[in-house]
Amino acid sequence: MLAVGLMSGTSLDGVDAALVEIVPRGDRYDVELLSFATDSFEGDLREALLAAFPPNSGALPAIAHLHNALGEAYARTGDAIAGGRRLDFVAMHGQTAWHDGAAHETLQLGNPFVVRERLRTTICYDFRSADCAAGGQGAPLVAHVDALLLASATEDRVALNLGGIANVTLLRAGLPADRAVAFDTGPGNMLIDALLRERTGGERDFDRDGGLAGAGRIDDALLAAMLSDAYFAASPPKTTGRERFGAQFLARYGEALTRLSLEDAAATLTELTAASIAQAIARSAVAPSRVIVSGGGARNPVLLARIAARLAPARVETSDVVGIPVDAKEAVAFAVLGYETLRERAANVPAATGAARRVVLGAIAPHDLRRLLEKVATECCAAS
Repeated sequence: MLAVGLMSGTSLDGVDAALVEIVPRGDRYDVELLSFATDSFEGDLREALLAAFPPNSGALPAIAHLHNALGEAYARTGDAIAGGRRLDFVAMHGQTAWHDGAAHETLQLGNPFVVRERLRTTICYDFRSADCAAGGQGAPLVAHVDALLLASATEDRVALNLGGIANVTLLRAGLPADRAVAFDTGPGNMLIDALLRERTGGERDFDRDGGLAGAGRIDDALLAAMLSDAYFAASPPKTTGRERFGAQFLARYGEALTRLSLEDAAATLTELTAASIAQAIARSAVAPSRVIVSGGGARNPVLLARIAARLAPARVETSDVVGIPVDAKEAVAFAVLGYETLRERAANVPAATGAARRVVLGAIAPHDLRRLLEKVATECCAAS
């Protein structure tokens, strides 16, 4: 099955697209990444998203405009990565505009019907809502795919994603996919990025290679104060986002941060990410042999070094080592989730989301759906 997974995350960097060949193998999959690309949001789309999303409150006309504009952005990226090849389907996460896991409320923007019209293929989308309707928090959703692709029969592992928000999937040796445990640990790159935008007037929006953090000193008192946030001590299942760890979190500690140099502030926020991840894993009572890291933060060697220091003696390595480029991992995961939607197989993990039961995720914008479902049935029958 030739598919494209489309993903845009809380960092608002742009659209990630993974072109993959998916072959079912019983309950699992062989997934070959054929191509990957990231397209930055064009023009002022990123600024419009920042203006509409928490802690700001976007007006309904602006949200409707962004819904279509994101659909066009996803379609352009999907069309480019397909390179003229006929796709069987596209699975798109959409851009999270609002997420309140405790209230079972979630909203992702990106009009799937715009994407369908441009790419002329079936679109799987809206993967969070079904879990929320079943009493879950709607996140994290990639635990199912982490278990299918990264679990080991012989060692405990942790899959760590470092996007705007950091999340972990705890993979105990030999357990089935529905026994995985996953949750958001707190901020990944989000606070560091927000600090850079604020201090540089928008000229810089991330700490390239951790250069600033590596040159700074950690303010231990400020770090301890930030780590006292109630979210870090809460037990899973739990999920968070820009609503809690956006610019308003920085504003809460604005006076203390202002007294620090840019380098020291970056070092302290980088350590907040590393410390909150390590503490969350320690509280889970899992002692992983291996931590497999993906997401944009995996390109930050200073952040990785701080995480490794706090998780020693576990091996901390990027997902590139297992054949999944760090930037492509979540787009690949949603392509697999799209296949699960088409198979009508439950793909949430209640231990991760808090849902009352396992449910089929995703909605479908159909295009030649009968042919596609016949192909799914043929592939799955051959794999059984």
